[in-house]
Amino acid sequence: MLAFDVFGTVVDWRSSVIAQLEEFGRAHGVDADWAAFADAWRAGYVPSMDRVRRGELPWTRLDDLHRMTLVDLLAAEHISVGDEAVDELTRAWHRLDPWPDSVAGLTRLKRRYVITPLSNGNVSLLTNMAKRAGLPWDCVLSAELFRHYKPDPEAYLGCADLLDVAPDELMLVAAHRSDLRAAREAGLRTAYVSRPLEYGPGRQVRMPAEGEFDVLASDFLDLADQLGA
Repeated sequence: MLAFDVFGTVVDWRSSVIAQLEEFGRAHGVDADWAAFADAWRAGYVPSMDRVRRGELPWTRLDDLHRMTLVDLLAAEHISVGDEAVDELTRAWHRLDPWPDSVAGLTRLKRRYVITPLSNGNVSLLTNMAKRAGLPWDCVLSAELFRHYKPDPEAYLGCADLLDVAPDELMLVAAHRSDLRAAREAGLRTAYVSRPLEYGPGRQVRMPAEGEFDVLASDFLDLADQLGA
């Protein structure tokens, strides 16, 4: 069975969010460095989850964490819009475009394996994203179900438990070493997929060392080839 990180691994969050921020700016007659805004929004992701881990916030869905970060960023840019506009922009993360190989690669992999997201995104976010982008999941699993964000081990072990398999019968596919290392420590198998454009062009991405993870792939089609799908 295969579980997939989503943001950056399956979908191109950065280009998608920048495009929607630009549309937001045109609709509301405001301007900002939208690429920097998108990067700052994403940069708030881990600190907001850490507030939950420290007990400063109760368990909070990622949509609500995204909204809190967005409100702060809009205030910093002196952009004032109504709550409905903020809610709609928050849902930009439901409308992320897949990488060019994602749908074809997932479709191939699905022929041989059960495939599911394992993301910190909430279930409604992941479901809406899959519907819009045509992601052919067999089911939708989220950290929301376990009330533990990745890289907490409860997320990886909870995924295996819900799928009724041993941890080593589940492989996490991700473009992020930290996610894969945590999954490996929880007993999962691991597949690294390179996404050199996740943070924009011109950034160098160092491939993991041979043997660090079970599989190293250039994209989902390469992953399908290596896994015999």
